[in-house]
Amino acid sequence: MRLRALLDSPWLGLRLLSGEEGLDRPVRGVMTTDLRDPSRYLSGGELVLTGLAWRRGPEDFEPFVRILAAAGVAALAAGEAELGPVPGDLVAACARHRMPLFSVDEKVAFATVTEHVVRQVSGERAGDLAAVVERHRRLMSPDPAGGGPDAVLDLLGSDLDLRAWVLSPAGRPVAGAGADRLPAPVRTRLAGEHLAAVRAGRPGPHRAVAGETVYSLFPVDGPPAGAGADPRQAVLAALSGWLLVVEADADEWPAERLDLLHGVTRLIAAERERRDAARSVGRRLAGEVLELLRSGAPSAEVAARLRMTAPALLPGAGAASLWQVVVARLDWEGGPGLSEEERARAAGALLEEALAGPAGGRDAADRVAVVPAGGEAVALVPLAAAPGQETAEGVGEEAGPPAGTEGAFAATALLDALRAPLERGLDGLGGPDGRLTLGVSAAVHSAEGLHGALEEARHARRVAAARPGRVCAAGHEELASHVLLLPFVPDDVRRAFTARLLDPLYEYDRRHRAELVPTLEAFLASDGSWTRCAAHLGLHVNTLRYRVGRIERLTGRDLSRLEDKVDFFLALRMR
Repeated sequence: MRLRALLDSPWLGLRLLSGEEGLDRPVRGVMTTDLRDPSRYLSGGELVLTGLAWRRGPEDFEPFVRILAAAGVAALAAGEAELGPVPGDLVAACARHRMPLFSVDEKVAFATVTEHVVRQVSGERAGDLAAVVERHRRLMSPDPAGGGPDAVLDLLGSDLDLRAWVLSPAGRPVAGAGADRLPAPVRTRLAGEHLAAVRAGRPGPHRAVAGETVYSLFPVDGPPAGAGADPRQAVLAALSGWLLVVEADADEWPAERLDLLHGVTRLIAAERERRDAARSVGRRLAGEVLELLRSGAPSAEVAARLRMTAPALLPGAGAASLWQVVVARLDWEGGPGLSEEERARAAGALLEEALAGPAGGRDAADRVAVVPAGGEAVALVPLAAAPGQETAEGVGEEAGPPAGTEGAFAATALLDALRAPLERGLDGLGGPDGRLTLGVSAAVHSAEGLHGALEEARHARRVAAARPGRVCAAGHEELASHVLLLPFVPDDVRRAFTARLLDPLYEYDRRHRAELVPTLEAFLASDGSWTRCAAHLGLHVNTLRYRVGRIERLTGRDLSRLEDKVDFFLALRMR
């Protein structure tokens, strides 16, 4: 709006005292202050309201007006409620700095002026919806002049004063400048809040608070949640779609501005579809490799297909790539009736995010190929070979897992990328068993090794599935230990075995708060060393001996015997 419009509303009680030549200045907002130096809170274009409580003498007006002029303030409005008519010294100072000056009638509250200006400014900005969206559409166009999501977010900042980012379901930044303004813990929290809101069926945008900042979360992909929405599609959209985060409270917005943001999400969704389509070649080639492995094709045929796949996923690496396989599965009971294929697609989207990493960006996501296979999502990941490990053909004889492979994924890294947002998003999604499990193979550099890597990743995923938690992962390094056997023990056998050994201890701890189970865990972790275990628990050795003796009496076992230690160890792992 323009300053001149303020005089067209007589009920505002504004009277122009100086600066008529500046009445065509645009007003971008309102700021009320009683500070002698409010410069730190000014960004330009404001109508500044003041009651002049900061004034001590006539000499104070000149520096105050000079500060406002330097900050690019649109105008100053001085209230008459406390000090009476506006002093002539202030009028003169404003005239010298060509600063429009209004007086505010004592019967009019500053809040009335503020509400009127904010409503007018917001309405005018959102009212130009068609022109802004058309600019966005041009920027999102696929020709070289287009700028993609970052250009759209820049326009939200310049046209509507909105800071915005696009995030993945796991909180990975997809677009948006100024990542320091949205650090990783905040991104993770917002992604989890979004998943939880969609899971609960709440319509967007969703309001979230991180620290003292309010954000509005707009789903980018899929149908809106809420009454009448298909819960299956809402779940799929939440687990595989992007998220537009705006640093503002959309609950206070007019309908025009909400419509604008929904239009922006549709444009960003189109960009998501283009990026997804660009990965189709890599996915098709990876799917052909996995089908060859599944059908038991000769290694030479698999090697030939790998030589075609590597350049599509890792340009510049040619056929001299190492390979890793990661498997993911999404399960739940009692929740939305998603088919096996739909669950595999959702698991695949989450697996792509985990492999892209918390700050991997677009290029990292493009370097993996994830395909659904038998209810699971399988990722074929190319890795740059460490110096000296390339073979003449790039897929030569297997020499064992390469040591020091640069960029190889570990199960712990995948958990770090997904656990925090998904534990909140999956909690209650489909009853007590809603969970995502992942398995990671070792890196291999031959077609022969890739056969084993696929089975290795699937076995590791089964190991992860035997663990408690919403999001679990296991790596190839765990398959050489006892944990490989645990997933294949029938559930009724597991329950009977653990109950016989541990239930007496749990019941005693419940009644006496004796901490026998934590003591048992610490004793086994210390390899039966009394001194190390006592030091770890902060106990006297005699207290530790008393507790171990109580464990032995309650269970009828002897912790000095190797077989009894092994039984306790396995029972604790199978809980």
